[in-house]
This record gives sequence, C-alpha cells and structure tokens, in this order.
Amino acid sequence: MPFTHGAACPPSRLAAPCAAATMGEAPEPSSQAPLAVLSKVELRVSCKHLLDRDTLNKSDPCVLLLMQSQGQWVEVDRSEVIKSNLNPVFAKIFTVDYYFEEVQKLRFEVYDSHGHAGVGTHDDDFLGGMECTVGQIVAQKRVTKPLFLKYGKFAGKSTITVISEEISGNNGYVELAFRAKKLDDKDLFSKSDPFLEIYRIDDDRSEQLVYRTEVVKNNLSPIWEPFKVSLNSLCSCEEKRKLRCVVWDYDSRGKHDFIGEFFTTFEEMQKAMGENKVQWECMNPKYKIKKRNYKNSGVVVLLDLKIHRVYSFLDYIMGGCQIHFTVAIDFTASNGDPRNSCSLHYINPYQPNEYLKALVAVGEICQDYDSDKKFSALGFGARIPPKYEVSHDFAINFNPDNDECEGIQGVVESYQSCLPKIQLYGPTNVAPIISKVARVAADEERTKEASQYFILLILTDGVVTDMADTREAIVRASYLPMSIIIVGVGNADFTDMQILDGDDGVLRSPRGEPVLRDIVQFVPFREFKNASPTALAKCVLAEVPKQVVEYYSYKAFPPRCPQPDTPDSSLSSPQ
Repeated sequence: MPFTHGAACPPSRLAAPCAAATMGEAPEPSSQAPLAVLSKVELRVSCKHLLDRDTLNKSDPCVLLLMQSQGQWVEVDRSEVIKSNLNPVFAKIFTVDYYFEEVQKLRFEVYDSHGHAGVGTHDDDFLGGMECTVGQIVAQKRVTKPLFLKYGKFAGKSTITVISEEISGNNGYVELAFRAKKLDDKDLFSKSDPFLEIYRIDDDRSEQLVYRTEVVKNNLSPIWEPFKVSLNSLCSCEEKRKLRCVVWDYDSRGKHDFIGEFFTTFEEMQKAMGENKVQWECMNPKYKIKKRNYKNSGVVVLLDLKIHRVYSFLDYIMGGCQIHFTVAIDFTASNGDPRNSCSLHYINPYQPNEYLKALVAVGEICQDYDSDKKFSALGFGARIPPKYEVSHDFAINFNPDNDECEGIQGVVESYQSCLPKIQLYGPTNVAPIISKVARVAADEERTKEASQYFILLILTDGVVTDMADTREAIVRASYLPMSIIIVGVGNADFTDMQILDGDDGVLRSPRGEPVLRDIVQFVPFREFKNASPTALAKCVLAEVPKQVVEYYSYKAFPPRCPQPDTPDSSLSSPQ
C-alpha cells in the first residue's frame, strides 16, 4: 500500500493511554472470553538496500514502531541504532499483544539516526516506512515489503522484513551471562572491541538473530553484561535446537571483523553449568584450514544461566485466584441535589445516570472472576445517619460489619436506597477509601499465595482534595495485590487527576518515594458517553491483567494450582 509520511514522530512513549499501552485495545470482554491477553507476538525486523543519507559514511538506521490508536499514530517502541549499515538486522525484539478479533494497524518507520533525540525529527533522515496489520504478519509469519517515502514514492530498492513468533502462555525466559578469554587481536594499534551474537538455527536452516551484546572496548578478555531472552526466542522451547554463537571485532564503519564462532544447544548450556564445563572454543574456519598449528581464536565462557518461569493472567485465574471488587461512590455536594434532574445522582426511571453506567460496565466484567459474587460498596463525602457526621468510608448498605452486596444488582439497589437517607457534603477525600481496601489486601498478602486480588473502582465528580494523602496511599497500595480504577463523572476539569495515573510518569509520594507498580487507571466518563458500556470496561480494565501478573511476579507467588505439564515443561524451574 502507498505510505504517507506525516509530521515528525512523537517522543518515545512506551505506554499510551488506555489500550494503546498494550499495543491495541483490549478484546471485548465477556463471560466466555476472560479479560486477558491471550497471545503475545514477538516481531523481529531487518532491512535491505536502505538509502544512503550520509556523505562520508553509510546511514545509521533505527526503526520506530507505531500503532494506530483512535485514528492517531502513536510510537510504542524503537530499535537500537546500527552504525553505518544499509542492510541492518536489528537485535531489538518488539513484543505486541495480538487479538484475533481486531484490526491492529502497525507502521514501521526507518530513520538515519544522528543521536537518540534526533530520531524521527527531520524529514531528510527518513529512509522509508511500511504499514501493515498484526494479523498480516502473524498469518504470513514473514512479511517483506518495499519501503515508501513521502506521497507513496518508492525508497529505491529498500525493503523491510518483519518476522513474527507467538509466545506461548507457558513460556518462560532465560538469563545468560558470557565472557571470553584470549580472543584474537584484530586491530593494529589497539586491542579488539568484541561483541557476541547468538543465532537460532531454524528448521529450514535459516538463522535468526536472538541477541547481540554490547561492545566491550579494547579488551581481549571481555565480560559482557547479563541479558534475558524468552525461551521461545532462544530455542523455540526446544532444548536440542542448534545455536550459532559468533564473536566479532566492532568497527564503527559497520565492517566488523570476524573473530570466531562456536555451536551449542540450550540443553548443552544447562548440562555444562551443572558439570562446571561452561566454555567453548571460538573457532575461525579459515584459520583452521590455513594455519598448521591453529588451536582456536579464544574461549567463550558461560558465567551464569538462570531459568525463570513466566505465568500469565489466565494461569492465576485458572489457578483459583479471585478478583475482589470494591466500588466507592462520591457523595459530595458538587454532584447536585439528587432530587434535581440536573444532579449527577438523579435517578431517572428510564435512563441510568453516569454513576450507574460506569458501575455496571466495570462491575459486570469483574463479577465473572469472583466466585461468591459479593461486592463491597462504599461511599465518601456525605453526612450519614444517625448522627449525620461526615464520613469518607461508609458502607452504602449502612452495615458497618458487612459492606458487601449481592452482585452488581445488589450494589445498584443499595446505592439507590441510600441516596434519600444521606446528605451530600464534602470534601472529596479518597485516601481513606484506598487505605481501607489496602488493609484488607495487606491481610491477603500475608497468606503468601495467589488467592485474592483487589480492584477498587472510585467514581467521582471532581478532583480529590486530599491529593498528598492519596498519593501516599497509592504508593503504599502499589506493594499490595491491588489495582485502582478512577472514573471521572460529569464535566469537571480532571487535568490534575492525570497525576495519579502512571501513564504520564512515575507517581511519587509527597516524600518522593515512587510507586512499585503502576496500579492506577484514570478515565473521564464523558469520553465514553456515546460509546457502548463495553468500551469503557475495555479501557479501564485493559491494564489489570498486566498489573496482576506484575504483582505476583514481584512476590514470586506461583498460581495456586499447578498447571498441567506441557511439552516445554522441562524448561521450567522455580525462580
């Protein structure tokens, strides 16, 4: 398809609002398809015959990956820069969430880099772009397309190739660390600048770059930084698959000197670690033929190998983890008198108000993951009977010993029943509610198992007035099995509420302590007034599966029920 290159790309932002953070909107939730990322896909990129934009050297290419979200192209990731190379194979692996039922549009843009800040900021540096969908790449597994410049003009003979691989739900990753000893010196006036590449040899005998280390300058016995790769990337989860490891002497002009290579398998790596025979001779086949007394071009040593099991959201849910849902409703006076039809709390017999719409949309999804279908329902900012003192964490069923309601309908009925009995007041303090749910979540954490995760839905018509205490409470809650969803109801200016949502930066407590995890999602309801209820649910719940997995991974809590053995289960070991 013709490619139209627009204005300069936006700055790198790995997490865009709502679904863009997960490379596309979340799938339509239903009881038949639990809200979870069912498939992840790894994308590897290479190019051929790129345009040469530099006068003295060749172009230094970098690839930007963009995805279309709500009609806009949003940059989600970018590759490393490869110096002076018109046929680059990028080591960067792009990971996207794949949804069969959605059209996920991708755009790959290639630039001649002049430093990180300059990538994508000058038209003169644009080497070409290509558009496709995730579905096209997945269906074909390997897509090669020409690169286009502005206005659909071909970028010469330039092409881009994208290879896709699905990551299985039972996949894990391996952490490896290498060093080398006594490598051949390829430089006249200094020592070699070595780096290591690992290639997986596929069934068709083609080689796929798995990882490229950093360059260690002027050193014949380098120690490379440890790195992590998925087991799927490394060996397609097949321990006996052959791997080719190549050591190069780096050249800034892109003409790297070959030092040597060796072949191994993941099975051999594990065995070598167990027997403390963790080294391979690095061989140069040409030297072996020409040099009579040639022994090797150095030795590569495996310093460390750790295998980590990775669990998915579904692993935890299917293992018995319950999602405990709590709703907190704003009853401050700014909502207006509930008896007035202009009030946000007005009960219209023919049309639910915004509070009810948001409550039902989110609650109906969460109830599928709670076996007893009982939900805590709280209110804040009102004077409550019998003494009509202001409370910021009262049960809307007025039972302080049991704030749970039977199902979402029970919450709706309690909400409608309590409105005539309370006096809307203020201020808009939400820290007490967050702390109350956090105390329950803290009790759950002490069980040291993945049994319950807590979602707090806060429905409010204004900016919170206890912002400092709220930030502190969120930082504390980020260490617990808990996520917070805030829906802004009405037409207030919610700009300050974005502070609480980690999409635009790391939230910190007033004392400067950062959150451990991004657990807050804020959405103004007005953006979904004319959309279906599922659109709101998809947006506010899109990040929850990731947050659940992040918490239990941080705590090293496996799912409660062991999963059935799979063909690649031999690759799994506890962290």
